Amino acid sequence: MKTAVRYFFIFAFVFLLISCAEGNKSQTKGTDAEKKPKAVTAEDHFQLAYQAVEKRNLDEAAKEYQETLKLDPKNAKAHLNLGVVYGRLKQWKKEISEYEEALRIDPHLVEAHFNLGVAYEERGNLKEAVAEYQKTLQISSDYVEARTNMGMLYFKKGMLDQALAEYQKTIDIKPDYAKGYYNVGTVYWEQRKIDEAMASFQKALEINPKFAEAHYALAGAYYEKQESKLAIEHCDEAGKLGIVVDPKFLKQLKPYR
Repeated sequence: MKTAVRYFFIFAFVFLLISCAEGNKSQTKGTDAEKKPKAVTAEDHFQLAYQAVEKRNLDEAAKEYQETLKLDPKNAKAHLNLGVVYGRLKQWKKEISEYEEALRIDPHLVEAHFNLGVAYEERGNLKEAVAEYQKTLQISSDYVEARTNMGMLYFKKGMLDQALAEYQKTIDIKPDYAKGYYNVGTVYWEQRKIDEAMASFQKALEINPKFAEAHYALAGAYYEKQESKLAIEHCDEAGKLGIVVDPKFLKQLKPYR
């Protein structure tokens, strides 16, 4: 049942949107709240952009971040956020360019390094992605998402010990990180350490009982251990939670229902 579970790995491709120190200002009640505030300063445009993102109006957000940068070209956070918006608009070259500009202004802006790593990885530039994740971790060694993504890259390359080390660090940093336990389990599964894999999947479910991939992984593990009742139970739960179950696996379970 190895093929039924091995591809459900968690990618922590987390895109962060940074707010300014002032945060989102409360809106005025009444009819005035429906009127778009007049933007005067760079901060005004920044806040309007942030609000537009929250409303999923990405074109307006991009425009407001551009206006922010006209008034404040050295605003690294505005470049970072504009990069996020371009990424969501699938304007990849502009996305990467904005992250790079943010880092020229502030080389220690950790979110820009991480997002740039994600953008490179999505484009298949794995060497550059690793370099950016490493820079992320040099600045913030507790950056869970960067360690998760590093683990994924090691896993893809078959470097299982290195992947396990990165995944284990995510758990050390964040003991309630269900995805971390799941990822550890995928390495153990690949190493054919079935009992250790199952323990990790079960721990993930203790933290998050609705973790669909962990249910599916356990279904495969229980089937391999010839515990068909539990295999069916976890398979059905995975299906209820949105997993598209392999038809071949369903066929294998059918005689035991």
